[in-house]
Amino acid sequence: MKRFSLFLKEAATSQASTQAKKLNLKSDGHGSWFDSRGNLVAVTEKGRLKFTNKKQPKAQEGPVRKMATARADDKLAGAPRQEPAPKSRAKTAEPEGDDKSGGGDTLTTAFGRFNPPTIGHEKLLQAAKKAAAGGDLKIYPSRTQDNKKNPLDPDMKVSYMRKMFPDFEEQIINDPDMRSIFDVLTAASEEGYKNINIVVGADRQAEFDNLAQKYNGELYDFDLIRVISAGVRDADAEGVEGMSASKMRKAVADGDFESFRKGTPKELDDGDTQALFDAVRQGMGIKAKKKEVAEMWEIAPKCDPKGLRNQYIGGLIYRMGDIVESLHTGLVGKIIRRGTNHLICVTEEDYMFKSWIRDVMEYTEKKMERRMRVPGKPNTLEGTGGYLKNAMAATGTSSIKNFINKYKIKKS
Repeated sequence: MKRFSLFLKEAATSQASTQAKKLNLKSDGHGSWFDSRGNLVAVTEKGRLKFTNKKQPKAQEGPVRKMATARADDKLAGAPRQEPAPKSRAKTAEPEGDDKSGGGDTLTTAFGRFNPPTIGHEKLLQAAKKAAAGGDLKIYPSRTQDNKKNPLDPDMKVSYMRKMFPDFEEQIINDPDMRSIFDVLTAASEEGYKNINIVVGADRQAEFDNLAQKYNGELYDFDLIRVISAGVRDADAEGVEGMSASKMRKAVADGDFESFRKGTPKELDDGDTQALFDAVRQGMGIKAKKKEVAEMWEIAPKCDPKGLRNQYIGGLIYRMGDIVESLHTGLVGKIIRRGTNHLICVTEEDYMFKSWIRDVMEYTEKKMERRMRVPGKPNTLEGTGGYLKNAMAATGTSSIKNFINKYKIKKS
């Protein structure tokens, strides 16, 4: 008979192995895991994979950073209701790589979902590289995960991005604190950057320009903010120009591996591509040989705009008072106005943002562990660790014990 400790050891090993199998990683038999190119990407720690992270050390947390982190923990960051005078307006030109773009005082960044990453995203990364002009460049994948529009968890997503875009392996940052574009901007400001370039798709340029400029001088402080377009994408085009994560998720929902393969770069071999396909399928909750999956407007709304609009006009989704998250910026807020095809939302901290209905998702995650949302404002979000800590402090409770079965009297 096996000892209980042996069962636990086998279970932990199996958990790490299962996670590694999804990523198509190979073991050296001693707790280290390597990708198809022979690079060490993870080690086994406490039964799970711990991914190696080459990002630079964080700067010391200042008051601006603390306020941003508090909002990030609560998923409550956004553009302010009242616009302060911006220090400088962003230039909305195509990337040119001039002297203003590069240099030690300037950071070039991109923030996106990449869920899953596609050959179309390489165009964004190349545009960011051009804008950086040899200066600092950081790519931040978002942290949201769900079984509809965000099937890959952050660690898995970053791992595949580094495989697919090896030239940007060092610049793709896996940082759990970067949950929204405002976290990225406040971190850059605290690290001492005076100028910042934000590279986005043409369809998101105005949204990022508005949000970034509104908060300059309040939450972060830059001399110059440039929001740069990576170019216009033609959704109906073939190849790189028309590829999108929505099309990739649709291919998975349809069980169409051939179409999915067209959306991955040649750097990703067939084995890794199949592993990515399977990971997306599992993340979407699709059982093998059983097509039980969410409707297309939920998985890839850009591929089914009519279905999305019918749900919206019928009042079945995005109702007044619902909490939603912007898929582009990571901002979370309550719906206070429903337009014909857009929403006006306000965060708990009274900051307002606007988003198209195709670019939001219902927000259900409750994670904030901090007692204070921001200095002087306690966490009142029921179901979070921070709320529990406040309740315990208010009642003088120092600890909570689980008495279930532990002290049950045994009957002979």
